[in-house]
Amino acid sequence: MSDVTGEVFEYWETKYGTRDGVWSGRVNAALAEVAEGLEAGTALDLGSGEGGDALWLAERGWTVTGVDVSPTALARAEVAADRAGLTGRVTWVAADLDTWTSDEQFDLVTASFLHSPVALDRERILRAAAERVTQGGHLLVVAHAEPPPWTHDHEDDRRRTMEFPKPEDDLASLALPEEGWQVETCELRDRQAFAPDGSEVVLRDGLLLVRRVA
Repeated sequence: MSDVTGEVFEYWETKYGTRDGVWSGRVNAALAEVAEGLEAGTALDLGSGEGGDALWLAERGWTVTGVDVSPTALARAEVAADRAGLTGRVTWVAADLDTWTSDEQFDLVTASFLHSPVALDRERILRAAAERVTQGGHLLVVAHAEPPPWTHDHEDDRRRTMEFPKPEDDLASLALPEEGWQVETCELRDRQAFAPDGSEVVLRDGLLLVRRVA
């Protein structure tokens, strides 16, 4: 892990530091559906948080690199990996995605719910993610396509101003050359979830899956 500073670090480190577990620890359903149909190889999980997606991939034979700005989140992911006997299959990197770089390429690069109420150059991050995909590999972007219905009830003004891009918006911002990429999925999907008060709600997500072709 590396040292991270700045506004993005402070926001997310505070968020993870105020609760024992921010997320459920379960894999993102869209990622699971996509990855089930792929041959295990190397994977890069951007914004890996407490490791739910990365650990699910590792359990299925992938060698995973998980990158997140919060060392607290990654420390929890390391503990979970150790308990599951997956320590050797996942590398955790504490870094700001706005500035993190790598010369490695991966068979699968994922960015799930890469939203932030503090400044985050999402377009640049996703374009850099595409560069990390090897020939024949995939880039998967899953995003909230609209704000959750409870946002106005308990979130601050910064969260209310977050962007919620549609999958076609993400595809356009990637500016991928047509001759080098194949769009496999670009669609909206409904997902059952629970609001903070425990009530059941339907959330709408965008799913973009592209494959780098020779």
